[in-house]
Amino acid sequence: MDKLKRKGCAPGVVEQVVGLLAIQGLLSDERFAETVVRSRRRRGYGPVRIRKELQDKGLAAEAVDRCVDLHSQDWIAEIERVRRKKFGERAPRSFEERAKQARFLQYRGFTYDQIQRVLRTRPED
Repeated sequence: MDKLKRKGCAPGVVEQVVGLLAIQGLLSDERFAETVVRSRRRRGYGPVRIRKELQDKGLAAEAVDRCVDLHSQDWIAEIERVRRKKFGERAPRSFEERAKQARFLQYRGFTYDQIQRVLRTRPED
């Protein structure tokens, strides 16, 4: 809606058209959220960052909660994939390496618990 208003559409017309599209099932916050989650996940972003992006786009908290479960075990596999892609198979050997990996994963939007779990469970080479 905001995008249409910024392009110069009258607010009344925007409300009416968006309402009509929602009634017809052509416009869905849940479907949009699922698409964003899938896309960002493929790019290696974590649940915290994805949640923030959805909230910034104005999605209702309920729709965001349904699509992004911070505590899902699926995120552990995802964080491991992202860590492996950036840093390789080898576990961090020093505190500095571990901190560097943790900062990167935090920037990508993974939770502290997820980061600790993946870095703690890395087998020693």
